[in-house]
Amino acid sequence: MKPSITIEYCPKCNWMIRAAYMAQELLTTFTDDIYGVTLHPSETSGKYTISVDGAVLFDRKEQGRFPEIKELKQLVRDRVNPDKSLGHSDNR
Repeated sequence: MKPSITIEYCPKCNWMIRAAYMAQELLTTFTDDIYGVTLHPSETSGKYTISVDGAVLFDRKEQGRFPEIKELKQLVRDRVNPDKSLGHSDNR
């Protein structure tokens, strides 16, 4: 089964638009590699995490920032399809 990505975001911080943008980018880039992207409003204030099948790839609180989309695509690629070329977003 293909992996699922979850973006958990704080709705009180108005981060839904950011989460939706990142979900759209991931769905476009990994159309054949993932099952889908779920947006999950968090009950924890300030939370913004991105995970694949429950394994956290990026946590805003730990990193002290949001991921750049290029960085996020690389993290997801490394987890779901390491051989996939990301074109201009690739820095291998």
